[in-house]
Amino acid sequence: MTLVIKNGDVIDPASKTSMPLDILIEGEHIARIGKDLSGDELFDASGCVVCPGLVDIHVHFREPGFESKETIASGSRAAARGGFTSVVTMPNTQPPIDNGGMVEFVNRRARETACIKIWPAAAATKGRAGAEMTEMAELKAVGAVAVTDDGDDIASSRVLRRCLEYADMCGLTYLGHCEDASLVEGGAMNAGLNSTKLGLSGMPKAMEEIAVDRLMRLAEMTKSKVHVCHVSSAGSVEIVRRAKARGIRVTCETAPHYWTLTDDAVTTFNTNAKMNPPLREEEDVAAIKTGIKDGTIDCIATDHAPHTPTEKDVEFDYAPFGIVGLETSLGLVITELVEPGILTLERAVEMMTSAPARILELPAGKLEEGKPADIAIFDPKAEYTVDPAAFLSRSRNTPFAGRRLRGLVKATLCDGRFVYRAP
Repeated sequence: MTLVIKNGDVIDPASKTSMPLDILIEGEHIARIGKDLSGDELFDASGCVVCPGLVDIHVHFREPGFESKETIASGSRAAARGGFTSVVTMPNTQPPIDNGGMVEFVNRRARETACIKIWPAAAATKGRAGAEMTEMAELKAVGAVAVTDDGDDIASSRVLRRCLEYADMCGLTYLGHCEDASLVEGGAMNAGLNSTKLGLSGMPKAMEEIAVDRLMRLAEMTKSKVHVCHVSSAGSVEIVRRAKARGIRVTCETAPHYWTLTDDAVTTFNTNAKMNPPLREEEDVAAIKTGIKDGTIDCIATDHAPHTPTEKDVEFDYAPFGIVGLETSLGLVITELVEPGILTLERAVEMMTSAPARILELPAGKLEEGKPADIAIFDPKAEYTVDPAAFLSRSRNTPFAGRRLRGLVKATLCDGRFVYRAP
């Protein structure tokens, strides 16, 4: 059986394609990309963008250890609903993904239960304790695509330096969770006027910016490739911009909540707006948008961090950090970046496909004859209201409930098979 996706506007940033084309799929692969193609089955993509399956290099699927929040199976279904066909999972599970056996566990569970492609990141230090490096060559050999202690930073500059050197030698990128923990002191939100009004402990921007600057200096010293996770502040954007100008091998990401929300979202003590790094201020939102527009920020990730309603339904200080994001990411990109003219549709697709794939050298993010048919089909004009009850994720912790968005995923294919079709 063959499938033809017809009448869609094909956007493939990797080949600089943006035009009406048909895609013929045979089995798991793209057989042809062209005009007036025919096959056994037809998917009419009129009015839709047809692009490579989206790629997210920063998600938390919680398995093993926290399956009540999310599993590889449920997370993959949520990703497919959001148009994603490849995701990189973080290692802060219980036990952590800090040895070859645990990487193989993630790969096995992905083969058994996931409907999309799962690429595991492994811990940079054993137990994510920031003291002793993991066996990165072994981790690479069994399928790890990056190393990180995400959720925590490596406090010791000496240990971090060695991690950068070893990771680069093994062909792995270090993903930096940049946070000076000594400045956090039990903080629950951004340090500023709102934290003072609410009587909550603040997390200053300096906690992130000091750590980003340290990572840049160590990357420059070791000539290592590094990637800065979840950039949230104007200062961090500027530090990365200057580092790139100096020739440092650095890339960075941001997440939709950092260009759509400020710490005003916390003023009702909404724990679904509690995340780390925290929501910042208007000047930071403006800087994030500028960094996205001028290319300082390389890609968009979600930092999908599910928690159960019970965990979030507590006093703000005691609620865990994190929100889900896979099922709202594309809509927030179209609504808040493309519609206002900050990004072209083509550049937006690039930041969610070929750019993140390129950062971690993943075989994803492009449409190519003879290659796997990993494809997202979405209507950039279709409007919908965010309804957490309809999420395929096991968790519902989003600050965007009730928000009207444009950019509705109509279908997602992974290896030529429909893994999501809109009702």
